[in-house]
Amino acid sequence: MSEKMKETFSGGADATAPATAPVPAPAPVPVPAPAALRARVRSLGPSMTRSMQAVAEAVAEDPAGCAALTVSDLAARTGTSEATVVRTARLLGYPGYRDLRLALAALAAQQESGAAPAVTVDIAVDDSLADVVAKLAQEEAQTLTDTAAGLDVAALGSAVAALAGARRIEIYGVGASGLVAQDLAQKLSRIGLIAHAPGDPHLAVTTAVLLRPGDVAVAITHSGGTGDVIEPLRTAFEHGATTLALTARANSPVVHYADLVLATSAARETQLRPAAMSSRTSQLLVVDCLFVGVAQQTYETAAPALAASYEALAPRHHTPVPTAKRTSTTR
Repeated sequence: MSEKMKETFSGGADATAPATAPVPAPAPVPVPAPAALRARVRSLGPSMTRSMQAVAEAVAEDPAGCAALTVSDLAARTGTSEATVVRTARLLGYPGYRDLRLALAALAAQQESGAAPAVTVDIAVDDSLADVVAKLAQEEAQTLTDTAAGLDVAALGSAVAALAGARRIEIYGVGASGLVAQDLAQKLSRIGLIAHAPGDPHLAVTTAVLLRPGDVAVAITHSGGTGDVIEPLRTAFEHGATTLALTARANSPVVHYADLVLATSAARETQLRPAAMSSRTSQLLVVDCLFVGVAQQTYETAAPALAASYEALAPRHHTPVPTAKRTSTTR
């Protein structure tokens, strides 16, 4: 394993220290905010066992009702065991079931205050365009809320620092995620960073081979299992580059080769609304957070670079367009 992956652990208190020497208290384990609960259920659900999924879906769909249940009651309601309920609570980020109940109660209170529902009705083939607009707008808004609630700000800060100081940045993605990769590459390029998003899988691997410590490789994959994205990230990881993964699957293969993982919202796929639509929305929010963070850290060079690019493109946005005239043809 590379040196950048090794952690340095400090020892306990000096055995020779006076008995009255203060002992630092252990850092508290961060507990997810109530608003993050649904986001975590959607993100972690695919990696759970069926019994754990039953518990997770129950608490996400009916937080008020589940908040009033004991661990035995919830186990009976979901057809599982008390141990499964406790394991699910811990997987969702809560020390125990009591902490999960408190989060459920808080989430229920938020809903009673008039917050928008977390899950919209699926679009039907006979929906009017007005209904389609309303449903898509609500789903997109919920996707952004879920992503923001579940985003690890500490990991985001580490990713921003790595990108801001990178010698070279390679960003990998295919399909809809490839479009997001291109978006991040062009954003970083406009503030003076060397960033590329190779669209060809073979080219992606050849660029990854050339990465070294001080470089950054970014993989964008909703499923976390796309081979054409995992392979270049693994190659970059093995060559010592700092690796970053944007994925909705916390336990997916791509995270095994990522120094940093940023969670995106797990999309609900329907016949008329492929998952790529909402997954792209989630990914673009994370990309914008990365870009703004990097621009802040490199402002002295980023601001002049942006100004220069705006100036270079200005004439193209003010080119007179000749008036088109339709001519009729007489036969």
